[in-house]
Amino acid sequence: MAKYSEEFKYSIIMKMMPPQNQAVSMIARETGLSEGTLHQWRKQARAKGFAVPKEVERWSTQDKFLIVVETSHLSEVELAEYCRSKGLYVEQVQAWRDACMQANGGVAQQASRLQKDLRDKEREIKKLAQELRRKEAALAETAALLVLRKKALAIWGDGEDA
Repeated sequence: MAKYSEEFKYSIIMKMMPPQNQAVSMIARETGLSEGTLHQWRKQARAKGFAVPKEVERWSTQDKFLIVVETSHLSEVELAEYCRSKGLYVEQVQAWRDACMQANGGVAQQASRLQKDLRDKEREIKKLAQELRRKEAALAETAALLVLRKKALAIWGDGEDA
C-alpha cells in the first residue's frame, strides 16, 4: 500500500471541494487512485472539520453546519469571498446559520411542552388513583353490608313471617 504525503492528499481533497467540485470518479480516472481511497480521504477530511460535500452541489447537514462554524467570525466582505471560493451564495450560508440557530429552539420548546404534558398526565393519574381507591372502599363496604344482611337473615329470618 502506497503512502501519500499530506500535501498530496490535501490537493486531492481541494479538488473535491468548491469551486472545483470534481466527482470522485473523475479524480480517480485522472490520478489512478481507487475511488475507495478517495472516499476514505474525504471522510478523514470531514472528520477534521473540512466541509467537503459528498456529491457535487449536494451539501449534507454536517457540511452546512461546518460552513456556518467556519464563517461565524467572518465579516461580510470575508464571507462574500469565502462563498465565492466555495461556489455558494451568501444568502445560502445565512439561511443555514438561521436554521442552525433555530434548530435547538424547537427542541427546547418541544421538551417544555412534553414536560407540561407529563405533569398533566401525572396529575390525572393521581386523581384517577384516588377515585379508584374511593370506589374500591365503597365497594368493599357494600360487600360487607351484603354479607352482614345475609347473616342477619339467616339468623333472624326475613321478618315477614310474624
